[in-house]
Amino acid sequence: MKITHLKKIAAIIAGFMTINMAQAATSLRFGYEAPRSDSQHVAAKKFDELLKEKTKGELKLSLFPDSTLGNAQTMISAVRGGTVDLEMSSSSNFTGLVPELNVIDIPFIFQNREHAYAVLDGEIGQGLLQKLEAQGMKGLAFWEVGFRGFTNSKHPVTKVEDVKGLKVRTNQNPMYIQAFTILGANPVPMPLSELYTALETKAVDAQEHPIGIVWSAKLYEVQKYFSPTNHGYTPLLVVMNKAKFDALPAEQQQAIIEAAQEAGKFQRQLNFDNEQTIIEKMKKAGVEFVEEIDTKPFKAAVEGETRKAFIEKNGDTLIKQIDALAK
Repeated sequence: MKITHLKKIAAIIAGFMTINMAQAATSLRFGYEAPRSDSQHVAAKKFDELLKEKTKGELKLSLFPDSTLGNAQTMISAVRGGTVDLEMSSSSNFTGLVPELNVIDIPFIFQNREHAYAVLDGEIGQGLLQKLEAQGMKGLAFWEVGFRGFTNSKHPVTKVEDVKGLKVRTNQNPMYIQAFTILGANPVPMPLSELYTALETKAVDAQEHPIGIVWSAKLYEVQKYFSPTNHGYTPLLVVMNKAKFDALPAEQQQAIIEAAQEAGKFQRQLNFDNEQTIIEKMKKAGVEFVEEIDTKPFKAAVEGETRKAFIEKNGDTLIKQIDALAK
């Protein structure tokens, strides 16, 4: 009887310990613009899973997809101010704080995925992430938006002249605004959350995003033509409030970085695996794909001026380092 009684007491104590451990778990608010159907949300859930595993449940993520916490600029400000713990959005949203990040957005600077990954995961990318610390953010990892294509509701785009006169939604990226201006388009910066309605109402004719976003944000419903221009590769930056990060124990800091980086690689592979399936689904939905496009004239038209604009403000060291990694 005594043994049974002791076992009951031990079970009660263990139960209280489990409850206390659960209550002690720290939940970090993680916001992003992408919808739940996008690979970004799938990878965010993977990030949460990995983080709980690596910290034995001491840290977890509360996920806020679909611009629930605001657009990218709003969330970045919130992370810097400490009201949101983590945020992810495209690199171009950070260039106002770290101008050197514009190098990533120079049109056609990356030859392929392997080239982009070598840059971002190596010394160049890590150096760019470190520059965010002066702005109150800890750069954790580069995830992926991907190589950008061009969609519009007017006509197939196969040559430079086809872009002229189109009202094209871009983000705040000065490189893309400059590039589409050079091509004769009328770039219109706006948040992703406003884009579907703008395309539907013909406030803009066209937009440029990787195919995954065109699918997950349902932009294909209000666009007729897709051209694989691959004019730029856009990474996502996953960032955390620096003060919150610095206040954590070293082992938790390392767990956050490792989980973020592993989830990023998971998402890249997911994007690659899903691409052809998405293309086929969009074709069935009525989107006309330009199967082959010669991107050399597009590159020739915009590369010189956009590189020059970056070099005038930031020098040519980063460009040379990125070019040197091309194979």
